[in-house]
Amino acid sequence: MFEPRGAHTFEYALHEGTETRMQFHFVDEMKMPVAIQTWELAPGGHEGMHTHHRHDMALEEFYLVLSGTASMRVGQEHHELRAGDSVLAPAGVEHDLRNTGDETLRVLVVWGEEGHKDFSAFGSVAKARAARAGTP
Repeated sequence: MFEPRGAHTFEYALHEGTETRMQFHFVDEMKMPVAIQTWELAPGGHEGMHTHHRHDMALEEFYLVLSGTASMRVGQEHHELRAGDSVLAPAGVEHDLRNTGDETLRVLVVWGEEGHKDFSAFGSVAKARAARAGTP
């Protein structure tokens, strides 16, 4: 399956934030238990302060800045972000994303229910853990 950039985009105001141009990738085709979206926020745009812990579903949310600059609050932490930076908002923790630049902020967002997945059989997991531990 292939889905080009900008396919099936729509405007949506998240959590009482500003209008966000959104692409919900493979919304009906993907079998993984996550939602994968690309967001574009105009300068000054923001998601709106919110938490994901409702409807008997605890959701984690992963953000990866593709281009632009942003500010993000997750609980009591505050992060200044630029392209390549990522943030994980745990379930039940209040958070907000805000475009602090003067160009469109593009962000890849992945969200889904909390849970553990065992990917340890893949060599990249061992390498990732070693890199986090500072070992070769």
